[in-house]
Amino acid sequence: MDAWIAPLLNLLALPQYSLSAVFAISFISATLLPLGSEPVVFGLVQLNPDMFWPVVLIATAGNTLGGAVTWWMGYGAHRVADKYGTSAHHVRALAWLEKMGPKACLLAWLPLVGDPLCAVAGWLKMPFWPCVAYMLVGKFARYFLMTVSLTSLAKFW
Repeated sequence: MDAWIAPLLNLLALPQYSLSAVFAISFISATLLPLGSEPVVFGLVQLNPDMFWPVVLIATAGNTLGGAVTWWMGYGAHRVADKYGTSAHHVRALAWLEKMGPKACLLAWLPLVGDPLCAVAGWLKMPFWPCVAYMLVGKFARYFLMTVSLTSLAKFW
């Protein structure tokens, strides 16, 4: 298995493929599929420190667009979700989200709850563009802070 990993990583690190790979992985990881984009972002910045800003911006764009797709999935799932019973926890969570409005999408960067949060925002029919704007701010902050922190830590090792 190790024989194919190194060539694949070298291929993805090439400038002509790396940013598209970062975009695709960031996009997919913002949907409800369990995939993390942070290792790819960090790895590429470690291999090519001069690509810090393009990588962070492309990852942010891909992740935000993935969040927008998740919002639309939630919007479309509204009728299906109405069929399920409403537990007290469900009602409290929905009340909190409705109270927060699109600002709740700032938390779209959180592991485990961020992607479903985007779907619920769509399900609640929160305004699309404000939700996307808050997703963008939260996801950019995550990628920027994570990449700066990991790059700084890597210098000590």
